[in-house]
Amino acid sequence: MTSKSAAAAARATVYGYPRQGQNRELKKAIEGYWKGRVTADALRTTAAELRAGNWRRLAEAGVHEVPTGDFSYYDHVLDTTVMVGAIPERHREAVAADALDGYFAMARGTQDVAPLEMTKWFDTNYHYLVPELGPDTVFAADSTKQVAELKEALALGLTARPVLVGPVTYLLLAKPAPGVPADFEPLTLLDRLLPVYAEVLADLRAAGAEWVQLDEPALVQDRTPAELNAAARAYRDLGALPDRPKLLVASYFDRLGDALPVLAKSPVEGLALDFTESAAANLDALAAVGGLPGKRLVAGVVNGRNIWVNDLSASLTTLGTLLGLADRVDVAASCSLLHVPLDTGLERDIEPQILRWLAFARQKTAEIVTLARGLAQGTDTIAAELAANRADLASRASSPITHDPAVRARAAAVTEADARRSQPYAERTAAQRSHLGLPLLPTTTIGSFPQTGELRAARADLRAGRIDDAGYEERIRAEIQDVISFQEKTGLDVLVHGEPERNDMVQYFAEQLTGYLATQHGWVQSYGTRYVRPPILAGDISRPEPMTVRWTTYAQSLTSRPVKGMLTGPVTMLAWSFVRDDQPLGDTARQVALALRDEVNDLEAAGTSVIQVDEPALRETLPLRAADRPAYLAWATEAFRVTTGGVRPDTQIHTHMCYAEFGDIVRAIDDLDADVISLEAARSHMQVARELAAHGYPREAGPGVYDIHSPRVPSAEEAAELLRTGLRAIPAERLWVNPDCGLKTRGWPETRASLENLVAAARTVRGELSVS
Repeated sequence: MTSKSAAAAARATVYGYPRQGQNRELKKAIEGYWKGRVTADALRTTAAELRAGNWRRLAEAGVHEVPTGDFSYYDHVLDTTVMVGAIPERHREAVAADALDGYFAMARGTQDVAPLEMTKWFDTNYHYLVPELGPDTVFAADSTKQVAELKEALALGLTARPVLVGPVTYLLLAKPAPGVPADFEPLTLLDRLLPVYAEVLADLRAAGAEWVQLDEPALVQDRTPAELNAAARAYRDLGALPDRPKLLVASYFDRLGDALPVLAKSPVEGLALDFTESAAANLDALAAVGGLPGKRLVAGVVNGRNIWVNDLSASLTTLGTLLGLADRVDVAASCSLLHVPLDTGLERDIEPQILRWLAFARQKTAEIVTLARGLAQGTDTIAAELAANRADLASRASSPITHDPAVRARAAAVTEADARRSQPYAERTAAQRSHLGLPLLPTTTIGSFPQTGELRAARADLRAGRIDDAGYEERIRAEIQDVISFQEKTGLDVLVHGEPERNDMVQYFAEQLTGYLATQHGWVQSYGTRYVRPPILAGDISRPEPMTVRWTTYAQSLTSRPVKGMLTGPVTMLAWSFVRDDQPLGDTARQVALALRDEVNDLEAAGTSVIQVDEPALRETLPLRAADRPAYLAWATEAFRVTTGGVRPDTQIHTHMCYAEFGDIVRAIDDLDADVISLEAARSHMQVARELAAHGYPREAGPGVYDIHSPRVPSAEEAAELLRTGLRAIPAERLWVNPDCGLKTRGWPETRASLENLVAAARTVRGELSVS
């Protein structure tokens, strides 16, 4: 096919779409089901209506081929676990008794059974549930969900393409099941898994699928020759199946590297590749392998992870270059639109001109359709769209929001000394222990306490004018009093004020810093029914006035025990925001760090002796390719040290990280030079403690003993046993006792019971140490 005919064939598609609905209807229905207020049938009806609505809107916008199977009640990797029958032994009885309740038990756990481990989906803030596999795992195909959703879309008269997590990525994301040796490699199960995928593909073909998309984002990471050979074998075997749909293998989030020629040579009918800035090398690599003759190429030229308008002219140039490299070129976003909010049209508080700089899922869909039309029919057919796009890009580039000379001058003046404490850790720790007077195995929490309905109602009342500022602050003051009183009675050693005034750990600060924009309806799924509204980092950052000092000092006035000041660190402020794409991330991080440094110094001046600067996103933002990591870690750790480097030696700096794989960044954790780090460890059975020990981590650490992402209450003995495991890796004088993460999403009854058990566990183990 010639380039001209390839252009004429260009069509628009997407890989996935936000699941929640315009008003988070899915969240409300699922949580209603958990509480017994919504029936299973009503939940299924809501889900079906949301799917149908998404597909209709995509088709009406001009998307030729809609995705199916990407919709999920909780997580698409968990859906894949169900599809291949890899149900953990401890959950099989629940799944057999009721498939829906068993599904949620795997996701959330029950009082008697622990859930699957949860961690970040590559370098995004989406969390997936980790498959648990072992040498005895028996796979069994269950294509019920995938076939049913395909049939729903086909019944609407739409062209639909089922989307599945690919077999190689599924196995590479998996971990050894409990009791299986840690060196077991799930990828060794590939030959056992491929027949299950073959059966699912045959079922989808029989149900009417012309194409099926198999997502293999794990292949954009550094892969060994054995892993690449496994990918080659997987797609050789699947491609050779006699009765199957056409296969579109998709990768995203980075460049494919050595995996590109493997997939290009495989007997599949198409590849979907990321061609945004982070994966621009895919274009040259594709040309180097001779393109994809006889194959379909789906070109991800619209950024599916950020919210800035696309540069349509630049994308058309990329698409034009690709025309000669494939039999057919279609247009898409770089990845599923799951990672962006639904619609800018819902926003009312952002200045209209600035709003035109932004593109959420619906606007990105329109960009994809526009690009496909321009590619197929010529740029004259989209002249008006191109002109408007150029004007929007120019407006943003020249805006005073994006350039503050004072902020830039301060950032440029940062020296190496600004990023160093005045004394090394070995000297600081003695001063801190003398100043704080804490017991062995000190207990604390991560920061937030339950955000009750009363607190949310108070914020709503304030916004609606039903109460004034004084009335709202009285409610916050009363909540802080209750939280401090509970912690004292329970016996915690280092207290927190509970953060009742905060809506979100990033948004709260973003709303008080210059250069950020806040949305009202920009919800994005983080995990399950947990949705966040990432702020938009639009311009240069500064702190006009103190943000946390008032409430922290009020809490400290209520107790003689130390109260931690609680801040969100600079890397997490970037990672959980939509960041600017017009300057290096390191430059933005330094601006945020300087704003936070002012806050840290003000907290210390007000008498706060313990200050926690949370960096849960340090690992998730780690580049997927090892070659890109040193540069990232250099600016990321420097930003943390700039934030904390100005305090006295006897001020104890804590940090916190959760729900990520920490082994890759243990050296960077050391480079942060924090005095204490708390980390998620309950679901991973203290794995991080062993990783810290293997590295020779010299500072204090609190691997979590309470999994706060599950409603179950761990017993005191369960927490004590985790502590004993931790002590095998971390000396008692450096071990802290704490939950995995903040308690914002939990209810008060389970929080009370769990923290009482946590304190009891610490006392038990202290007693054991005193007699040993």
